[in-house]
Amino acid sequence: MKKCNKVIRNITVGLLCCVLIIALYAICINAHIVHSVKAKIVTTEELATYSQADCILVLGCLVRPNGNPSDMLSDRIRRGVELYKSGAAKKLLMSGDHGTKEYNEVQTMKDCALKEGVPSEDIFMDHAGFCTYDSIYRAKEVFGAKKIIIVTQRYHLYRALYIAKSLGLEAVGVACDYNTYYGQTFREIREIIARNKDFLYTVFKPEPKYLGEAIPISQNGNLTQD
Repeated sequence: MKKCNKVIRNITVGLLCCVLIIALYAICINAHIVHSVKAKIVTTEELATYSQADCILVLGCLVRPNGNPSDMLSDRIRRGVELYKSGAAKKLLMSGDHGTKEYNEVQTMKDCALKEGVPSEDIFMDHAGFCTYDSIYRAKEVFGAKKIIIVTQRYHLYRALYIAKSLGLEAVGVACDYNTYYGQTFREIREIIARNKDFLYTVFKPEPKYLGEAIPISQNGNLTQD
């Protein structure tokens, strides 16, 4: 019995040590990502001192069943349109999930921008932006962007900017936290896991689920209309 208890105790200690090592690794990777790109998050005033970008990349988010954007997505679109109208870039790149006929983030994003007076030809739609990594990878490889402005909430910008940096894009980010969002504490915790996942992606650089033919961002955005 004593021998059995000792074995169980040793296994328990070993498991706890493994959990501790994994947790410390995750915390270190998270801190590395945040620290390495935090200077790339700029205000709209600071952005005015930068030269014009190839496009403003607006990252997708939840669209409600009635077709309206969630609060987070609405704020991303609002900021993207503001930057477009300020002359930060001549093109908007709306990147989101359009994995099924019934669910279409990018159409909702474009419709909102159109209502704010952005010309259709200046709005590019990335229908295969299924995750942050895919959106940024495709911005470079499909749309040919080299210099981008990324728009999303601040907690998400660190990961997006780190991916852009790792893929060789010149990027800055502008946050769009106009509101306080329900469930943000859970998102912050989940984001630590996502940062660690995308850290590995930036090491191995796998291709996204879909690439497809090149559609240069300098062309007409109507070419991307589904």
